[in-house]
Amino acid sequence: MPARGKVLISEPFLQDRMFGRSVILLVDHTQDGTMGIVLNKPLPLYLNDILNEFQYTEEIPIYKGGPLSTDTLFYLHTIEEVPDALPVGKGVYLNGDFDIIKQFILEGNSFEGRIRFFLGYSGWEYEQLLQEIKENNWLIGKEDATSLMDEKNSAELWKKALGKLGSKYETWSRFPQIPTMN
Repeated sequence: MPARGKVLISEPFLQDRMFGRSVILLVDHTQDGTMGIVLNKPLPLYLNDILNEFQYTEEIPIYKGGPLSTDTLFYLHTIEEVPDALPVGKGVYLNGDFDIIKQFILEGNSFEGRIRFFLGYSGWEYEQLLQEIKENNWLIGKEDATSLMDEKNSAELWKKALGKLGSKYETWSRFPQIPTMN
């Protein structure tokens, strides 16, 4: 069953531009609906591109978190001391006081594996997601939320997450994205 901190993995035949071959961390799942962040869809943008007042020498990548509120910056992090952050999974938080996040980065702390930035989020009505899971559009993954923070592996994240579900799914991960192009 879907729940906060669980991971959704799209089935290999889902031919959707946003959700095809995606891995989504669920940040909330209630009777009111479900919110998630797509973890493996990089954008051709960096944090300095959208926050002019944030002057940092390294390029900090931004990912497309989903098709809703694409003008809103969301961030997942592993920094416990951030006020107003929402605990999502073991040691992983959503948002919170952005000044603390900026200060953490500007002090020279490594953000890799600690903070990831996203524009937008994904959302479903309560029954909608359950129906999509029943129709096998989504699998519930076995990933640990903290293992999803490493952005260097975002291109392989979908295959890796499928592989953790067993040999049947590992075989699925090798299926061509567009079978007619094979």
